[in-house]
Amino acid sequence: MYHSRTCNLKDRLSYIDEIYRVIYGVAAVLMLLVKTPLGRSANGARRWLNLGPLSFQPSELAKIAVIVCLSYMIVNMGRKIGTLKGFMMLAGSGGALAFITYVFTDNLSTAIIIFGITIGLIFIAHPKVRPFLIAAGILLVVAIVAISFLSATMETSSSFRLRRILVWLHPEDYASGDGYQTIQALYAIGSGGFLGRGLGNSIQKLGSVPEAQNDMIFSIVCEELGILGGMIVLLLFAYLLYRLFFIAQNASDLFGSLIVSGIFIHIASQERIKEIDLMGIRIMLLGIAAILAGIALSISNIFAFAGGVAGLLLSIAGIFVRDNNRAEK
Repeated sequence: MYHSRTCNLKDRLSYIDEIYRVIYGVAAVLMLLVKTPLGRSANGARRWLNLGPLSFQPSELAKIAVIVCLSYMIVNMGRKIGTLKGFMMLAGSGGALAFITYVFTDNLSTAIIIFGITIGLIFIAHPKVRPFLIAAGILLVVAIVAISFLSATMETSSSFRLRRILVWLHPEDYASGDGYQTIQALYAIGSGGFLGRGLGNSIQKLGSVPEAQNDMIFSIVCEELGILGGMIVLLLFAYLLYRLFFIAQNASDLFGSLIVSGIFIHIASQERIKEIDLMGIRIMLLGIAAILAGIALSISNIFAFAGGVAGLLLSIAGIFVRDNNRAEK
């Protein structure tokens, strides 16, 4: 059985070896194309790409690319991952894709997610914990200093992202401007009560809540199904993360385990980023962590990312089930 698993791993790695550079390169090039006439703007952000009948965010492909490519590099690197050179090579590969995402699609949250996946995968595979604890301590100190500086300057700053922080802290002070979306989402959640208005009976989705079908869909869920329905959605997400954790632990090899771990990190971090970046602390406390799917701003992106992720998960889970059946026989 062990020999069979080893052969399967070698077969998969030999196949990935032929295409992982292509996957990485295609993801990077597609994001570069956003700045060309092929790019498309929507809601003030130029993050979409039009290729014939297809319109999608190339940053979604970049998430899959960083998961697959870094997982392969870690397995192929072996013990070298414990060296400074190995760490820098992995961090540089993921960091470069995150940098391209930020510069060419102006999408800070996705860039943070891609870099978070990178650090998460390195942490899982790295033999030492201490360097990560030291780095976390340094980042904490830097964050405290940055917050102190921002709190003193954000009132007079014209930065879009600093204004988002102000809206996040005090949405009611910006109800007619940048805080309009947050306030209307709060109205939707509050009007739903505990049991909701009933499926399909939302009033806020008729125009009061911008992007009700995308970023703000969780507020509509709470309005129609109530806080109870929102809690059920949260539990479903928790169960999804549990199953991802289970598959990662029981994967037949390190490569499969890292792939699933990367998907786990992505979904968990995306929910966190979305709730902070879009909704503000008050809705977060009501459970906005489950902005449905938490992975897209349009239907095409949901299918693009979710389809790719589902294929990877089913492949890895299928190998696990097949190996168990062989062991029983």
